[in-house]
Amino acid sequence: MSKVITGTDANFEGEVLGSEKPVLVDFWAPWCGPCRMIAPVVEELANELDGQLKVVKVNTDENFTTSVQYGIRSIPTLGIFKDGKLVDTVVGAVPKSHLMEKVEPHLATVN
Repeated sequence: MSKVITGTDANFEGEVLGSEKPVLVDFWAPWCGPCRMIAPVVEELANELDGQLKVVKVNTDENFTTSVQYGIRSIPTLGIFKDGKLVDTVVGAVPKSHLMEKVEPHLATVN
């Protein structure tokens, strides 16, 4: 079962900005080749880091307001949010190891 949450303009504040855990947001679109390439990596991270990291996918075509608000110009753009703030971004289809390096410093500790 997928641990990835579908983000929308309507639920972004609650799912991402209001999250107690850090959130990896994948800004993507169905027509984007690199977005499809990185999708399995995003899915793997969601499963492997369940409990430490929330993963939300936002379709930029359907959620224009949120995409514009965060200045998304290229996709895929992966944003790391912590305590309601964008703390880091990764643009493009990157290897899993690179994404882990960016995410690890922000992970929630599991009690």
